[in-house]
Amino acid sequence: MSDPSAKENLPVAIVGGGPVGLITALGLVHHGVPVVVFEEDDSLSLDTKAGTVLTRTLEVLHRYDALDPVLRASLRIDEIGEIDRVTNEPTLSVRTGELTEDTRFPFVINIPQHHLEPVLRDAFEAKAPGALRMAHRLEKFVQADDHVELHLNGPEGATTFKARYLLGCDGGHSTIRGQLGITVEGKTLEERYMLVDIKADLDVANPRDYPYLAYFSDPEEWMILVRQPHCWRFLYPLPKDAEEPTVEELREKTRRFIGEVDDIEVIGTNVYKVHHRVARKWRDGRVFLLGDAAHLITPMWALGLNTGVLDASNLPWRLAWVLRGWADPKVLDGYEVEQAPIAVKGSGQMAEAARQYMAREGAALDAMTDGNWGNAFTRAMLGVTLDVDGTGEWSMFKTGDAPLPVRAGDRAPDLPVFGPDGGGVHLHDLTKDSFVALYFTDTRRGPVIPAQDSPALRRFAVSRWDAPHDSGLRDRALFDPAERLRRRFGVPADTLVLLRPDAHVAAVLPFDPRSDEDVAAAVYARITGRAPAPFEENA
Repeated sequence: MSDPSAKENLPVAIVGGGPVGLITALGLVHHGVPVVVFEEDDSLSLDTKAGTVLTRTLEVLHRYDALDPVLRASLRIDEIGEIDRVTNEPTLSVRTGELTEDTRFPFVINIPQHHLEPVLRDAFEAKAPGALRMAHRLEKFVQADDHVELHLNGPEGATTFKARYLLGCDGGHSTIRGQLGITVEGKTLEERYMLVDIKADLDVANPRDYPYLAYFSDPEEWMILVRQPHCWRFLYPLPKDAEEPTVEELREKTRRFIGEVDDIEVIGTNVYKVHHRVARKWRDGRVFLLGDAAHLITPMWALGLNTGVLDASNLPWRLAWVLRGWADPKVLDGYEVEQAPIAVKGSGQMAEAARQYMAREGAALDAMTDGNWGNAFTRAMLGVTLDVDGTGEWSMFKTGDAPLPVRAGDRAPDLPVFGPDGGGVHLHDLTKDSFVALYFTDTRRGPVIPAQDSPALRRFAVSRWDAPHDSGLRDRALFDPAERLRRRFGVPADTLVLLRPDAHVAAVLPFDPRSDEDVAAAVYARITGRAPAPFEENA
């Protein structure tokens, strides 16, 4: 049977219904792009997998209107601890609570992946009923100039489906990557990881004051302890060729780390291989790779799943802009340009260095300094700087005790400002579905701020002086009491900051408040290849 959709209304197809596939789908729906997700299994995975979701992922979920149910199912954490296993004494604590000038979510959360996936599934199905199709296995696909034809095997047998683009979120053994003939580069470690979920009372009967996310480092045997909403999770390395431990051996292993406790119940285990492997390229025509299909990363510091969510943050707005006619298709090239270095040289190398540090095989990381703000900013994955202008400059971490000025490529801080209606609005909410130009200036002096004439590019004067009602700026002015936002950006007066729909800074440059030159539109056109689209008359 064939898909009856008319070609001009073809959806984007996602293969893979794991967290990255579902979050990408939520992003496309958020931007109004029709999407269908195909998952080859007939039910979601019950395997014990990833368990910590970082702040940047929370911000992405909030942008896609899917955060609240995730938080309800999670345990929130404002401290990540490093503990010496021999002495059981803390050596470093990263306190995310100091990020209140950066984010609405100054914490990370713990939630098992097999609990996260149903929450994401329900959120997606509520927004796009019938768009998640379980038990559909992709057999092959064929690219054409303006679509991709998928050949699937589903509950009703063989079927074909036409899509505008195909997104491969189908994991480390990606069928899509294999059919494209894209090789992966990197290594698989000889040791494996043992993941164990246990029930033990470490709060009342056997009180321990470990942080809810604690890293026990030791040259002989290191371990990560995670407080999940309903249990404790242990993760530690298994030597090469070691047999999977028995339940009693797992209990004894637990006691070696946390001491004698009563009634340890093992409720789940998983043994998996550890990789640092990245696809040679992430795009072929109308087909893109995301998540584990593009990069398999050592799951240290929660850098595996959360790096995949960065992919799910970067690509959907680009596809939406192209499909709306707001950008030249070349804007899609920026996805791999920006995300590949973060995965290959950023998350991948940082995770491997963290693993070596845990085993006392390597020195402390650049992301583990004496400055708590920098540590927290980095560990929450807020410190990612993308190569937004092709200079090759990118980064994964920030350092120091105090927030640093914001530069092009950084994720913008998410602070409140006040619009003309009097209510507060957070910066990331302004960028949910448009570029936003912020003109930090003095609204008393009659600055020339271009009109709100495009849904693709919104413009706002930002000032500690509320725009007078006779200034002609009330529809495009944001009140910034005490210049909190400008001071956090670290920019001088009469500076233009252009933000993208993923809340990353596209440009920071001076502007002349007396000139009618539309600098923001010029930068927008350079990025997208198109002038800002005007409002439609009948919209």
